Amino acid sequence: MILPRKLGAAILVVLFFSPPPHTWAQENSLLKNIELCNGPDRSSQIDGCTALITSNAATSLGLAIAYNNRGNAYTAAEKYDLALVDYDKALELNPSFMKAFNNRGVVYEKKGDDDRALENFDAALELDNSYAYALVNRGDVYSRKQDYQRALIDYDRAVQFDTKLASAWSGRCLTRAQTGNLKAALDDCNEAIRLGATATGYDARAFTRLKMEQWDAAIADYDSALKLGSKFARSLYGRGYAKRKKGAMGPAEADIKAAQELDPAIAESFSQAGLN
Repeated sequence: MILPRKLGAAILVVLFFSPPPHTWAQENSLLKNIELCNGPDRSSQIDGCTALITSNAATSLGLAIAYNNRGNAYTAAEKYDLALVDYDKALELNPSFMKAFNNRGVVYEKKGDDDRALENFDAALELDNSYAYALVNRGDVYSRKQDYQRALIDYDRAVQFDTKLASAWSGRCLTRAQTGNLKAALDDCNEAIRLGATATGYDARAFTRLKMEQWDAAIADYDSALKLGSKFARSLYGRGYAKRKKGAMGPAEADIKAAQELDPAIAESFSQAGLN
């Protein structure tokens, strides 16, 4: 339910590569590619990881990390099939690579295959049951499937293991709002926004405000979510819903129409949440 999904990054170090380069130029090139493969620029990350993969200098562990990191870059670029190939390869090389399981689960979720997503989040958590990112991701799937009890268990555990993970707080906020526990939901969203003012946090708090019939506050939070780059149909639809409740029919219908173009089923999801 909550986007963006939480990917597990892995860090490459020189110790993962052997035998060492024989010249200064080779060593310098290797270190540069390691830096790029670990870096935030997705295009450069793909180039750096690809160079490492084809360098014949990597151990199996180093290769697995390079494939995982390139998979993350492909995921960010919405090249999901390429990402799956890389995560599959990373797991062939290192079957205990929990971050690759988590990341592959994220891609399956983005492709709409919740069952395979859950299988991968389960596999990551079998390796480390305190892996907060996988707990949040699994909670998001459960919440979207309206299995709120399981979702809340996962969010509770994620908050327990990582109190600074904003996505755990915002995920629990949205799920608590769905179940009518509005005061606790609002507290969770406030904490999520305090930890990091993201579109996800504001969108979840805005939804909570809708359930509390606080129309102006909901519109303000949806404005913040959209300014921060929310691509959620629910942000547009929720803002339109609040504007409609305030009688601003023209702006309301513009938001609702834009939301339905992104997600034709968005009105149904709000209706299921008791917002008709």
